[in-house]
Amino acid sequence: MNLKLPASDFRAYLFDCDGTIADSMPLHYKAWTKALADYGATYEEDLFYAWGGKPVRKIIADLNEMHGLSMPVDTLAARKESYYHAQLHELKGIPDVIEHIDAQHGRIPFAVVSGSRRASVVGSLTALGLLDKFDVLVCAEDYKHGKPAPDGFLLAATKLGIAPERCLVFEDTELGIQAATAAGMQSVLVAQPVRENLGTETNTGT
Repeated sequence: MNLKLPASDFRAYLFDCDGTIADSMPLHYKAWTKALADYGATYEEDLFYAWGGKPVRKIIADLNEMHGLSMPVDTLAARKESYYHAQLHELKGIPDVIEHIDAQHGRIPFAVVSGSRRASVVGSLTALGLLDKFDVLVCAEDYKHGKPAPDGFLLAATKLGIAPERCLVFEDTELGIQAATAAGMQSVLVAQPVRENLGTETNTGT
Protein backbone atom coordinates (compact mmCIF):
# COMPACT_ATOMS: atom_id res chain seq x y z
CA MET A 1 0.00 0.00 0.00
CA ASN A 2 1.31 3.44 -0.95
CA LEU A 3 -0.13 5.21 2.10
CA LYS A 4 1.90 4.11 5.11
CA LEU A 5 0.19 4.07 8.50
CA PRO A 6 1.69 4.43 12.00
CA ALA A 7 2.44 1.12 13.68
CA SER A 8 -0.18 0.56 16.38
CA ASP A 9 -3.21 -1.54 17.22
CA PHE A 10 -5.90 0.87 16.08
CA ARG A 11 -9.51 -0.02 16.85
CA ALA A 12 -11.19 2.56 14.59
CA TYR A 13 -10.41 4.69 11.54
CA LEU A 14 -11.73 8.24 11.32
CA PHE A 15 -11.72 9.87 7.89
CA ASP A 16 -12.13 13.39 6.66
CA CYS A 17 -14.23 13.28 3.48
CA ASP A 18 -13.36 16.05 1.02
CA GLY A 19 -9.81 15.69 -0.25
CA THR A 20 -9.25 12.54 1.83
CA ILE A 21 -11.80 9.94 0.68
CA ALA A 22 -13.18 11.95 -2.22
CA ASP A 23 -11.12 13.89 -4.76
CA SER A 24 -13.75 16.59 -4.42
CA MET A 25 -11.72 19.73 -3.84
CA PRO A 26 -11.66 20.90 -7.49
CA LEU A 27 -15.44 20.40 -7.68
CA HIS A 28 -15.98 22.32 -4.44
CA TYR A 29 -13.83 25.18 -5.73
CA LYS A 30 -15.84 25.35 -8.96
CA ALA A 31 -19.03 25.45 -6.88
CA TRP A 32 -17.66 28.23 -4.68
CA THR A 33 -16.55 30.27 -7.70
CA LYS A 34 -19.96 29.99 -9.35
CA ALA A 35 -21.93 30.72 -6.16
CA LEU A 36 -19.80 33.71 -5.16
CA ALA A 37 -19.97 35.16 -8.67
CA ASP A 38 -23.70 35.62 -8.09
CA TYR A 39 -22.71 38.17 -5.43
CA GLY A 40 -19.76 39.68 -7.28
CA ALA A 41 -17.35 38.11 -4.80
CA THR A 42 -14.12 36.15 -5.28
CA TYR A 43 -12.34 33.41 -3.34
CA GLU A 44 -8.68 32.96 -4.23
CA GLU A 45 -7.75 29.34 -4.86
CA ASP A 46 -4.72 29.42 -2.56
CA LEU A 47 -6.93 30.71 0.25
CA PHE A 48 -9.52 28.03 -0.50
CA TYR A 49 -6.93 25.31 0.05
CA ALA A 50 -5.40 27.07 3.05
CA TRP A 51 -8.84 27.15 4.67
CA GLY A 52 -9.32 23.42 4.12
CA GLY A 53 -11.45 21.92 6.88
CA LYS A 54 -13.43 25.07 7.70
CA PRO A 55 -17.21 24.65 7.73
CA VAL A 56 -19.02 26.26 4.81
CA ARG A 57 -20.85 28.82 6.92
CA LYS A 58 -17.63 29.84 8.68
CA ILE A 59 -15.97 30.38 5.30
CA ILE A 60 -18.79 32.66 4.19
CA ALA A 61 -18.66 34.61 7.45
CA ASP A 62 -14.88 35.02 7.10
CA LEU A 63 -15.17 36.10 3.46
CA ASN A 64 -17.79 38.67 4.46
CA GLU A 65 -15.49 40.07 7.12
CA MET A 66 -12.42 40.01 4.90
CA HIS A 67 -14.08 41.82 1.98
CA GLY A 68 -16.54 44.01 3.86
CA LEU A 69 -19.50 42.14 2.38
CA SER A 70 -22.85 41.04 3.76
CA MET A 71 -23.59 37.93 1.70
CA PRO A 72 -26.50 35.92 3.17
CA VAL A 73 -24.85 32.95 4.85
CA ASP A 74 -27.63 30.36 4.64
CA THR A 75 -28.69 31.31 1.10
CA LEU A 76 -25.14 31.28 -0.24
CA ALA A 77 -24.29 28.03 1.54
CA ALA A 78 -27.33 26.32 0.01
CA ARG A 79 -26.50 27.67 -3.44
CA LYS A 80 -22.88 26.54 -3.20
CA GLU A 81 -23.97 23.05 -2.11
CA SER A 82 -26.46 22.81 -4.99
CA TYR A 83 -23.70 23.65 -7.46
CA TYR A 84 -21.48 20.98 -5.87
CA HIS A 85 -24.19 18.31 -6.03
CA ALA A 86 -24.72 19.05 -9.71
CA GLN A 87 -21.14 17.89 -10.34
CA LEU A 88 -21.22 14.63 -8.36
CA HIS A 89 -21.25 12.54 -11.54
CA GLU A 90 -17.65 13.71 -12.05
CA LEU A 91 -16.46 12.71 -8.57
CA LYS A 92 -13.62 10.23 -8.09
CA GLY A 93 -12.12 8.70 -4.97
CA ILE A 94 -8.59 8.95 -3.57
CA PRO A 95 -7.17 5.50 -4.44
CA ASP A 96 -4.61 5.25 -1.61
CA VAL A 97 -7.31 5.89 1.01
CA ILE A 98 -9.96 3.68 -0.55
CA GLU A 99 -7.37 0.88 -0.54
CA HIS A 100 -7.26 1.06 3.27
CA ILE A 101 -11.05 1.31 3.51
CA ASP A 102 -11.44 -1.86 1.46
CA ALA A 103 -8.74 -3.68 3.45
CA GLN A 104 -10.18 -2.95 6.91
CA HIS A 105 -13.93 -2.70 6.27
CA GLY A 106 -15.74 -5.19 8.48
CA ARG A 107 -12.72 -5.59 10.76
CA ILE A 108 -12.85 -2.25 12.58
CA PRO A 109 -15.49 0.51 12.61
CA PHE A 110 -15.16 3.61 10.43
CA ALA A 111 -16.39 7.17 10.88
CA VAL A 112 -16.32 10.25 8.70
CA VAL A 113 -15.54 13.57 10.43
CA SER A 114 -16.13 16.42 8.02
CA GLY A 115 -16.39 20.20 7.96
CA SER A 116 -19.02 19.80 5.25
CA ARG A 117 -22.69 19.40 6.04
CA ARG A 118 -24.36 15.99 6.06
CA ALA A 119 -26.09 16.35 2.70
CA SER A 120 -22.77 17.06 1.00
CA VAL A 121 -20.99 14.15 2.73
CA VAL A 122 -23.79 11.70 1.99
CA GLY A 123 -23.86 12.86 -1.64
CA SER A 124 -20.12 12.35 -2.05
CA LEU A 125 -20.02 8.94 -0.37
CA THR A 126 -23.09 7.77 -2.29
CA ALA A 127 -21.56 8.87 -5.60
CA LEU A 128 -18.47 6.78 -4.75
CA GLY A 129 -20.49 3.77 -3.59
CA LEU A 130 -18.96 3.97 -0.11
CA LEU A 131 -21.77 5.23 2.13
CA ASP A 132 -22.59 1.81 3.60
CA LYS A 133 -19.01 1.29 4.75
CA PHE A 134 -19.22 3.94 7.49
CA ASP A 135 -20.74 3.35 10.91
CA VAL A 136 -20.88 7.02 11.92
CA LEU A 137 -20.99 10.34 10.07
CA VAL A 138 -20.03 13.46 12.04
CA CYS A 139 -20.71 16.54 9.93
CA ALA A 140 -20.63 20.30 10.32
CA GLU A 141 -24.06 20.55 11.93
CA ASP A 142 -23.12 17.99 14.61
CA TYR A 143 -20.54 20.05 16.53
CA LYS A 144 -19.95 23.67 17.48
CA HIS A 145 -16.21 24.17 17.03
CA GLY A 146 -14.69 23.15 13.70
CA LYS A 147 -11.16 21.99 12.98
CA PRO A 148 -8.53 22.62 14.38
CA ALA A 149 -10.69 22.08 17.48
CA PRO A 150 -10.95 18.36 18.35
CA ASP A 151 -14.74 18.34 18.83
CA GLY A 152 -15.67 16.40 15.69
CA PHE A 153 -13.11 13.65 16.22
CA LEU A 154 -13.95 13.26 19.90
CA LEU A 155 -17.66 13.03 19.06
CA ALA A 156 -16.95 10.32 16.49
CA ALA A 157 -14.88 8.32 18.99
CA THR A 158 -17.68 8.58 21.54
CA LYS A 159 -20.29 7.44 19.01
CA LEU A 160 -18.10 4.47 18.05
CA GLY A 161 -17.33 3.63 21.69
CA ILE A 162 -13.59 3.67 21.01
CA ALA A 163 -11.01 5.52 23.15
CA PRO A 164 -9.45 8.45 21.25
CA GLU A 165 -5.94 7.03 21.53
CA ARG A 166 -7.10 3.88 19.71
CA CYS A 167 -8.39 5.87 16.72
CA LEU A 168 -6.37 6.66 13.60
CA VAL A 169 -7.29 9.78 11.64
CA PHE A 170 -6.91 10.17 7.87
CA GLU A 171 -6.67 13.84 6.90
CA ASP A 172 -5.51 15.99 3.99
CA THR A 173 -5.29 19.35 5.77
CA GLU A 174 -3.10 20.85 8.45
CA LEU A 175 -6.23 22.00 10.29
CA GLY A 176 -7.42 18.40 10.35
CA ILE A 177 -4.09 17.07 11.58
CA GLN A 178 -4.09 19.69 14.34
CA ALA A 179 -7.62 18.64 15.33
CA ALA A 180 -6.61 14.98 15.49
CA THR A 181 -3.58 15.80 17.63
CA ALA A 182 -5.74 17.90 19.95
CA ALA A 183 -8.08 14.91 20.28
CA GLY A 184 -5.16 12.69 21.37
CA MET A 185 -5.26 10.68 18.14
CA GLN A 186 -2.52 9.63 15.75
CA SER A 187 -3.00 10.67 12.15
CA VAL A 188 -1.81 10.14 8.61
CA LEU A 189 -1.57 12.99 6.11
CA VAL A 190 -3.07 12.20 2.72
CA ALA A 191 -1.36 14.01 -0.16
CA GLN A 192 -3.70 15.77 -2.57
CA PRO A 193 -3.52 14.91 -6.26
CA VAL A 194 -1.57 17.38 -8.38
CA ARG A 195 -3.57 20.54 -9.03
CA GLU A 196 -3.23 20.99 -12.76
CA ASN A 197 -3.67 24.75 -12.83
CA LEU A 198 -0.82 25.31 -10.39
CA GLY A 199 1.30 22.38 -11.44
CA THR A 200 2.23 21.57 -7.85
CA GLU A 201 1.30 18.96 -5.33
CA THR A 202 -0.48 20.07 -2.20
CA ASN A 203 -1.52 18.41 1.04
CA THR A 204 -4.50 20.66 1.69
CA GLY A 205 -8.24 20.45 1.18
CA THR A 206 -11.60 21.05 2.88
